[in-house]
Amino acid sequence: MEDFIKGRGAQFNSSNKFLSNRLTTDHLEGLDEPLLTNEKTVYLTEFPNSIVNKVNSPDLGLAYSLNPYQGCEHGCIYCYARNSHEYWGYSAGLDFERKIIVKKNAPELLKAFFDNPKWIPHPIMLSGNTDCYQPIERKLKITQDLLKVFLAYRHPVSIITKNSLIIRDIDLLKEMSLYNLVNVNITITSLNESLRLAMEPRTATSGQRLKTVESLSKAGIPVNIMIAPIIPSLNNHEIPEIMKEASQRGATSAGYTMVRLNGAIKTLFEDWIRKAFPDRAEKVLNQIAACHGGKLSDSRWGVRMKGEGNIAKSIETLFMISKQKYFKGNSRIDLCCSLFKRPERGQLNIF
Repeated sequence: MEDFIKGRGAQFNSSNKFLSNRLTTDHLEGLDEPLLTNEKTVYLTEFPNSIVNKVNSPDLGLAYSLNPYQGCEHGCIYCYARNSHEYWGYSAGLDFERKIIVKKNAPELLKAFFDNPKWIPHPIMLSGNTDCYQPIERKLKITQDLLKVFLAYRHPVSIITKNSLIIRDIDLLKEMSLYNLVNVNITITSLNESLRLAMEPRTATSGQRLKTVESLSKAGIPVNIMIAPIIPSLNNHEIPEIMKEASQRGATSAGYTMVRLNGAIKTLFEDWIRKAFPDRAEKVLNQIAACHGGKLSDSRWGVRMKGEGNIAKSIETLFMISKQKYFKGNSRIDLCCSLFKRPERGQLNIF
């Protein structure tokens, strides 16, 4: 993998469609010295006025999400959240992995949101965009403080992560599970560490994720695994093995989504696959397109998350057969919304 930036998913900064100007180096021969760039991760503090977002998607139904971080150091090349970084004036490429926006006032905003008498309890996804347990969470503990608010208000929350750091909060999650207030979704994209390292460079290993599933399950916390995204000719053949390993460690359900390369992700992924897996790049791209009406980009409601056509159908069949084999009789349990309560003044003293 010549000229491959190790430790990062994206290999360059794609242009931002919202910006009229951008910095380029068109004539390297005119530079007396090399143009230096900051390759370290930078953390930028943001103080938003609100923190809970209503998700208007027919594919998801009525949903709400909460994101304590924007941008993600995990660097997953396929991540749909990359496009959202452009709204902040940054690139969906390396900027998404290197410029992380943190919302330190998220717990206070969540408390204020719950105190609004107009709020009717409904499960909130933590996070719906970038990983709430990405590396900086180990230091800042914003997600941990958010969970304390959820518990104090007896409010349901669904967590999705691919980081084993969630085990740090297992005592909190265990108490929440006693009231049926939490479920956890652990994303496992591949058991092949070479592929995982190239595709998701700063995430927990597949072995660590399976141990996380086991630890959470043993603590009585319901765990769903997400095989997401499925990328034809890269990880689709791993579906049965991933489901088998996860079920043996106590996962109670499983789901999947098909890769789709919308916006800047299309350009970033094409560049990445040709550098990381040049021998099969065209095959992968062609098969992705075959699942989305001949295009790599797919925003059509109802089909964008699972795809269509023969390849998508074969993937769905393989998933359903594996689910019947390893998760037969299991199903996801709806979270409890009836226990919601607003603590009396002075009772919520967690910060």
